[in-house]
Amino acid sequence: MIKAQSKRLYSDVDFLCKIRPFRNYRNIESLERVCNYLKDQLRPFAYPVEEQSWLASGQEYKNLIFSYAKDKKKRLIIGAHYDVCGDQPGADDNASAVAGLLETARLLMENQPDLDYGIDLVAYCLEEPPFFDSEYMGSFIHARSLREKNVDVIGMICYEMIGYFSDEPGSQTYPDSDLAKQYPSVADFIAVVGISEFSSFNAHFYKHMQADSKVKVELVNFPFRQGLAGLSDQRNYWHFDYPALMINDTSFIRNPNYHEVSDTIDTLDFDKMTEVVNSCYRAILQMDRSF
Repeated sequence: MIKAQSKRLYSDVDFLCKIRPFRNYRNIESLERVCNYLKDQLRPFAYPVEEQSWLASGQEYKNLIFSYAKDKKKRLIIGAHYDVCGDQPGADDNASAVAGLLETARLLMENQPDLDYGIDLVAYCLEEPPFFDSEYMGSFIHARSLREKNVDVIGMICYEMIGYFSDEPGSQTYPDSDLAKQYPSVADFIAVVGISEFSSFNAHFYKHMQADSKVKVELVNFPFRQGLAGLSDQRNYWHFDYPALMINDTSFIRNPNYHEVSDTIDTLDFDKMTEVVNSCYRAILQMDRSF
């Protein structure tokens, strides 16, 4: 099986981080550059692509949807947002995840797995403020469209900040003592984050993601949709009663560069990030609803 390539991930993150002006909601041309780059990168694989547009504050924004095995009725959704918060490069948040999405798309076409479901890879806009927690989020637009069309959705996997790691003792902190007791104090792992309502979906993905993984994987099931559980695009799929989870390096709990100008490419660990993509890819091929 062809595996993820660190060089491709680095190249994708590098391109996204160098876009100026920064790829936030104010800079429409920069957001369009991201979309063009995604289409250019996947054009050699002949992906069917759909642009999903909507208006927010009088401006048009778009999601890009790349479909693998488009003829299959059942769909698995994999998504990542491509906008950043303010004027900063956004290497971890969220170029790392967009690169992971691209690499997952490449792996699907290179390996051509025979699945009984199709996969829609979605690049979202407007995850960040001021549109976070609103119906203008790209992921809300997409999830609502699935419900309106009665699409048979297996579930959703959200890539959100997958590149920041540390092997230093005490590098992983937590907002409360209960989490600190349950999870490692070294920031060398990736987390599968979900809610207890969809615990069987979360456990199924985790089981296959951590099997033979070269990066440590932890499963976190929160009891409620609010708070830490719902800080990215998976939240909007819960709103429409779809199972959904987030693949995350614990974000601001770990990464001091969160939403700062210091969120640069040199802070990322591309070896671990590559293994995150490899581990996710293996799990993505096992989502046959046996959970």
